[in-house]
Order: sequence, then C-alpha cells, then structure tokens
Amino acid sequence: MPPEPGRTALFRSPLFREHDTGAHVENAQRLRAIDAELDRLNLARNRPEISFSPATDESLALVHDPRYIAGVRDFAARGGGWLDADTPVSPRSVEIAALAAGAGIAAVDASLDGHANRGFVLARPPGHHATPTRGMGFCLFNTIAVAAAHALQRGLERILVIDWDVHHGNGTQDAFYATDQVLFISVHQWPLYPGTGAAAERGADAGDGYTINVPLAAGADDAVYAELCERVILPAAAAYRPQLVLVSAGFDAHASDPLGGMLVTSAGFGDLARRVVEIADTHAGGRVVAFLEGGYDPPALAASVVATLAALDHQDASLAGGASTAPRRQNGDASA
Repeated sequence: MPPEPGRTALFRSPLFREHDTGAHVENAQRLRAIDAELDRLNLARNRPEISFSPATDESLALVHDPRYIAGVRDFAARGGGWLDADTPVSPRSVEIAALAAGAGIAAVDASLDGHANRGFVLARPPGHHATPTRGMGFCLFNTIAVAAAHALQRGLERILVIDWDVHHGNGTQDAFYATDQVLFISVHQWPLYPGTGAAAERGADAGDGYTINVPLAAGADDAVYAELCERVILPAAAAYRPQLVLVSAGFDAHASDPLGGMLVTSAGFGDLARRVVEIADTHAGGRVVAFLEGGYDPPALAASVVATLAALDHQDASLAGGASTAPRRQNGDASA
C-alpha cells in the first residue's frame, strides 16, 4: 500500500539499539517502548520510506572539530569507555551516532526536496549536548546541529531550532551562537544540567539576539509551556520567518520523568508540537523535522512520541495519551 499523502516520515533503524549503554538510563529500552507503541497503534505503516546512511566525517565537520571526530572514533575503536561521568561509549557507539546524524540529514533533504515535508528522527544516542569540540550529557554528535548546518550548506538562510528538552541544549547553542542564520530557542528547567541557558545568553556578533533562552523553575506544567509558546516562540518565529523548522524533541519535562522536575503531560507535548507545525505551515512551507532527544520513563516517552507524531500528521489529539502514572523518582544530574 502506498504512503498516505501528508504523512510524516519516520527515520528509524534497529541499529539505533546497538549503542550499548548497559544499565545507563539512556538505553535501548527507550526505543523499544516507542516502537512497541507505534506498532500497537499501527502508526508506523503507510508512511514515506526514505533511506539513510551514516553521516560522513565531512558532514559531521560542518559542526564538529575534525580532531574531536577522529578522537572519539579512535576511542570507540579501542573498546570505548566513558567520555565523562555521564557519557558511555561502546565499540559501535560512534558508528551509530553517525547513523543518527545521517538520518537527520536525510530528513532535511526529504523535506527540502518535497518527498516528505515533515519528519521525525527516532534515533539514539541523543545529540543536543554535544558541542563542536566534545561529547557530553549522553551525546556524541549533535544530530540536530549537523542537520541544520547541512540545510545551510544547501542554501537556506533562516532556520528555526526549538529545543523543549528539560535540559538546555548547550551544544546546539554553541554551534550557532555567532550566526543569524539559525534562531535557537530553548525552553528548559533551571537550574539543572548542564548549567547553561540563562536568559542573558543571547548570542554574539552576527548572532546577537538569535539565541533565546527561557529558563523555568521546576514544576512548570502544560499551561506554562503553552503560554510561553504564545508569548515567546510564536512571535519570535513570526519575526524571523524561518525557511525550515527543526525541533529537539526531548520528553524529559514529562511529569513522570526521573531526571526532570517538570509537570508536562504527553498531551501537553502534543499541544507544543501543534504550535510548531503551525509555525512551519505559516512560514516554512510546512517543512519541520523533529529529533528525539531525552525522555527516560519509557511509557511516558512512548505516549509523548505518539502525541507529537499525531500533531505532525495533523491528526486529532485523541491519539495523544495522558500523563504516565509512573511514580516520580529522585531527580538525577545529567541528561540529554
């Protein structure tokens, strides 16, 4: 059966489970939960099928220092270990992280070439903490930053990156801090890892004013996030008129997540995604790609992905589940 018109392309692969982190909170069970829920609801069928391959070192170097790329590849080839206290590397981790970046590039190409205006990259490891010169916070390569840099290389001049992960996307901010070709908006819990993302961090040089950080105290719920969309994100997007919208879709602001302290529900994430789609439809010809970042309660993560996918598909919010009933666990320090 051919794909249904207007359906969001999903970028998935069983290889993303091969980034072996053992009992680490960022583990393959996250994707297993998502895949099981998509299959249970028959949401993965009749979608555009778009192939992808690992990003080349040349593509990764659009964001990352070649010395870092070579160094982390060598680290993995020698058996891996820990880049820092939070970031495990197994022998295949760098290969899989490059595949995640390649999926992001393919999603951007599909959107720009008209094969699938909307895409959802369901990959791991996450990426938004990886800076140009180092991996950190569970992240090896900055998938969304590489995708944005690829879009700029293809000739785009205005890309909007929205990051709603509970943790500030410090790596993405660093990559585009001095350019006006990327408007980076991050809504995140403060204080929390990685300790960046103050409202005073607004960009530098040509990028002055093109970084917008919205730090929030713990306990913010759906209503707070919706109000911020109306008051901050939608007006900023209207002024910027992006040609492409990219989303760091972390779901660790969910009320059930063990690493955050927010109270967002899966339905709330669906509402956020609907506003993002509104931005893309109004200013960017409908072109929007979401990238999985954090989210560490598997049932809540799966429900939030479904809610976000429903919004990307322009479907009714009834597909979006409510908040997970899993009990809140003690907050951790680091996360994607």
